[in-house]
Amino acid sequence: MSRVLVVGAGVVGLTCALRLLEDGHRVDVLARDLPLETTSAVAAALWYPYRAYPFERVAAWSARSYEEFAMLAREPDTGVRMVEGTELHREPAADPWWRQAVPALTRVTALAAPYVDGWTFVAPVVEMPVYLHWLARRVVALGGTVTRMALSGLPGHAEVVVDASGLGARLLAGDATVQPVRGQVVYVDQVGLDRWTLDGAGPVYVVPRSKDIVVGGTDDEGEWSRTPDPDTAKRILERAAELVPALAGARVRGHRVGLRPARPTVRLEAEQRGDTRVVHCYGHGGAGVTLSWGCADEVAGLV
Repeated sequence: MSRVLVVGAGVVGLTCALRLLEDGHRVDVLARDLPLETTSAVAAALWYPYRAYPFERVAAWSARSYEEFAMLAREPDTGVRMVEGTELHREPAADPWWRQAVPALTRVTALAAPYVDGWTFVAPVVEMPVYLHWLARRVVALGGTVTRMALSGLPGHAEVVVDASGLGARLLAGDATVQPVRGQVVYVDQVGLDRWTLDGAGPVYVVPRSKDIVVGGTDDEGEWSRTPDPDTAKRILERAAELVPALAGARVRGHRVGLRPARPTVRLEAEQRGDTRVVHCYGHGGAGVTLSWGCADEVAGLV
């Protein structure tokens, strides 16, 4: 068994840490941002492989994560639920490339304009503030630690380092291919919705949680601002109300912005740096939650 330092306390870093602890390693998580300060905390966290490549690896990681979330949904304190919803399209569409990652998918065509096609399926919805707390508690319960630490580079004093630093990989791994994709969301009162809805033409989504509804969103490439824009919020709410009319007039509870760590492909590989084995796991785009367990299993195998 190894001493492992995990860099990053978002959903990918914490999931990797938990899986490694379950395998018997000694694990410490180091991060500039604690779990509820990360991009993961902003996410609507509907299982959906969005802006993550390559498709064949992403499909496998997504399927594995789906299985794990389905089991976690049996435990009420995890914040994970299995929720049915529909992705809508404005023109006929082929089955999604991730089709085999879900147990069942039903095509629907009797839709109101402007939608003419779509599919319904059950997907995990992960209430991130609850889930991140659960992950962090599990890490600590198994003997791990989570420590705030600003790093100028990857640690070189451990047997193994897992680089789950997201956008931080630009600095820590010297990887300029990692770019932010800004996502703004609005939280509104829960008005009785029990289904999620997506517009396949763009980042328009409505994801119900236990006490609120996450409405999004945007995908602004190369944009670093974390400040919510009022005009953008207005457009998000208007588009969401067109998608789900029951949202019209719902009281706004808050606004958040997250910076998705996008990359041409997810980087999940090991390299040797002196006496330290580094396992990179970053570049998950808008699918950090969706890929988290599948990637953590592969990281554990590399460690």
